[in-house]
Amino acid sequence: MLMRFRVLKIMVVVIAGISALSWVVMMLWNWLMPALFVGARSIDFLQALGLLVLSKILFGGMRGHGGWHKHGEHHWHRRWEKLTPEEREKFQHGMFGRRRHRDEAYAQACRHHQDHNSHKPENQPDNKPENKHEQA
Repeated sequence: MLMRFRVLKIMVVVIAGISALSWVVMMLWNWLMPALFVGARSIDFLQALGLLVLSKILFGGMRGHGGWHKHGEHHWHRRWEKLTPEEREKFQHGMFGRRRHRDEAYAQACRHHQDHNSHKPENQPDNKPENKHEQA
């Protein structure tokens, strides 16, 4: 008997919580959306409940866990833990080595550009007209 009462009490609390959250979604929607977007209509309680269920499906849990993006993080963390130190080093070099190579190539191109401009003879004119009216 005590167990049935406890289960019934939990069900009532869950239903009240979902109802309260749906009411909050409905009130926020009806307050914000018609004011922000031309043509947005107000929604009723059942539409707010449907919106809440849809957001749960799309974005995951409501307690801070769940959701589609969390599972990928754990997967990569587990795979990283299984790698040997040599494999980790190789992976890091593969991931960041390309970036380092690109950065070095960019730095080399900048040095080449600076060297090219710094070797220009001082007595050579710039080919830029000093006066705007000299442009033809």
